[in-house]
Amino acid sequence: MSRHIYRCPLRWSDMDAFGHVNNVVFVRYLEEARIDFMFRLAPGDGSPSFQGGSVVARHEIDYKRPLVHRHEPVIIESWVTKIGAASLTIAYEIKEPEEGGQVYVTASTVVVPFDLAAGRPRRITAEEKAFLKKYLDDGSAVDGSAADGPAVGGSAVGGSGANASAANASADGGQERAAA
Repeated sequence: MSRHIYRCPLRWSDMDAFGHVNNVVFVRYLEEARIDFMFRLAPGDGSPSFQGGSVVARHEIDYKRPLVHRHEPVIIESWVTKIGAASLTIAYEIKEPEEGGQVYVTASTVVVPFDLAAGRPRRITAEEKAFLKKYLDDGSAVDGSAADGPAVGGSAVGGSGANASAANASADGGQERAAA
C-alpha cells in the first residue's frame, strides 16, 4: 500500500485569534491534498478518470494539537480506506515531515464521483478503481479487521470544534474539479 504525500505550505492568514491554524483551514488543506491525489496522480494521457467532478459527502476530523504558522510546510499523507461502487473514503494525517513526526490532525472524507452534466452521482470506473487500489489500506493488515478510517472525536483545540461533518455538501464547497 502506498500513501500519497502532499507538502502543504502554511499561510500567515491561516491563523486565527488564538494564534494557531484555524479549524476551517484544515478542511482546505485536506482539499488541496485530495485534489492533488485524485487529479494529478490519476491515470493520464487523455484518460477521463476522475474528470467531471466529485462531491464531498462527509468529512470527519480529529484535531490532535494546535499548529502555528512557520515557513516549512506540513506533510499530508493520504490513502484510501474504502472503495464502494459509487463512493470512496480517503484517510489523512497532517503531520511533521520527519519519520514518526508529530500529528496535528487525522481525518477522513467520503467522496462521491459526480457527473456534472447529468447532475447526479456516478459509479467508480474500473480504471479509477485500479488506481485507488494502489493506495488502499483498509486496516486489515494491522489488527485483522477492516477500518473505515481514522478514529474521530475527542476534544477541541483552542475552541475549534472537534468534529466536522458535511453531509450533502453544497455545490460551492463540495464540488471539486481539476484546475487547468
